Amino acid sequence: MTTGYRFEDLHVGMRFRSPGRTIGEADLMAFAGLTGDFSELHTSEVYGRASQFGRRVAHGMLGLAYAHGLMWARTGELRETAIAFLGITDWSFAGPIFIGDTIFVNYWIVEIRDSRSRPNQAIATFAVELVNQDGVVVQKGRKALLLSKTPLEAVAASRGEPDTVAV
Repeated sequence: MTTGYRFEDLHVGMRFRSPGRTIGEADLMAFAGLTGDFSELHTSEVYGRASQFGRRVAHGMLGLAYAHGLMWARTGELRETAIAFLGITDWSFAGPIFIGDTIFVNYWIVEIRDSRSRPNQAIATFAVELVNQDGVVVQKGRKALLLSKTPLEAVAASRGEPDTVAV
């Protein structure tokens, strides 16, 4: 059983697509509660209908957060290499995400470089597109990730023999 790509498997141009996730009413309300952003555009049907969108929209940051989760947690593709999320550049909110939309993340490696301070680590930059079920890009930008050049010990340990207790 594969647990994901190792550093030596990765290359510029390598493409990925996440599984989908449908945005529901509960997602909007939970995000509003978590962040304190109860803007009527997200929480009021009446306000949403009168807006330029004609209905309520998901928080832009909800889309960004779900994009991150879909890329790294749901796929497991970089389980053996990903150490830390380093940042986002050039992120834009290109279109609305509506209740009932199913979102996917298309992403590909645009740069891999060695870490300047740690020879056993590297930095990969990904171009990222958050798309809806119709293939419309609703958010896009770049994300940088710190990678281990050797399989992460926690992953390697989880594959090993169970701990034994000496008697």
